[in-house]
Amino acid sequence: MDMLHAMRTFARVVECGSFAGAANALDISAAQVSRIVAELEKQLQTRLLHRTTRRLRMSEAGERFLERCRQIMLLTEEAVDEARGAHLTPRGRLRVHCSHGLGLLMMPLVARYNASCAEVVMELTLSQRNPDLLAEGHDVVIAIGQGLPDSQLIAIPLGSIYSVLCASPDYLARQGIPKQPEDLHQHICLRTVDPLFEEDWPFGEGPDACVIHPQDTFLTNVADAMVKATELGMGIGLLPYYSASQALQDGKLLRLLAPYRLRQREIYAIYPSRHYLDAKVRTWLDFLKEQLPLLFQAHEQRVDDRTCWR
Repeated sequence: MDMLHAMRTFARVVECGSFAGAANALDISAAQVSRIVAELEKQLQTRLLHRTTRRLRMSEAGERFLERCRQIMLLTEEAVDEARGAHLTPRGRLRVHCSHGLGLLMMPLVARYNASCAEVVMELTLSQRNPDLLAEGHDVVIAIGQGLPDSQLIAIPLGSIYSVLCASPDYLARQGIPKQPEDLHQHICLRTVDPLFEEDWPFGEGPDACVIHPQDTFLTNVADAMVKATELGMGIGLLPYYSASQALQDGKLLRLLAPYRLRQREIYAIYPSRHYLDAKVRTWLDFLKEQLPLLFQAHEQRVDDRTCWR
């Protein structure tokens, strides 16, 4: 028997909920559908569907078999698309996940990619976590400091990020300028709540490290909100350098205790391992590898400008 055809027929019966519905969808007779499923069960020597006069219900073996059938059909479709040229022309929906701050940073790149690949619809999801790529159906996840928990995934390094201490000129005029990490104990240190990072600010390592514990005077889980709070003089903020760079350049913030860099992490593009990589995924990854490090470099030059240091 044609096993792939039988798998498709079985999956369509489950989707339609009846032999008649599957027959209509497949443009064959209900008797043919029933015969194919019966032959499949005979071949597998197991019951896939429990039949009654009113409804169909999958057996436990049928549920497991359906999952495998869908995986095999997906691989088959990828192979067909590859042969038809899907690897040559980027098109379709591209599902990308990224943290909130990095997502806003990348918007110019998203716009440029969208302009060059008009047949691709970018679906950008932003949240303060690294998601389960396979379970949630993303094509690419831009992850912060994440390893590879699943052997089905591939990671491409895109660069590194870190955070810098900043305060507004108004705050420093009122409270003074900290000259060394220990001075921060006498200042209002604002706290960012982020599951990807520890809350404390460690300066150095080992027993001689100075660790600052931010207060609960103000808390937020979004870097851009912390930038605004710091600009308003609410205290000293530990900010991702790419989020702080524009405010530093505009003179709204000043960088403190340079050249300390805290919360240093690597950035990766993570995607499922496939024999046939879709053109929209491949072109997006190639674009990111080339352009994101340049974007990081431009923001880094701003925060390293000594005219912004105090």
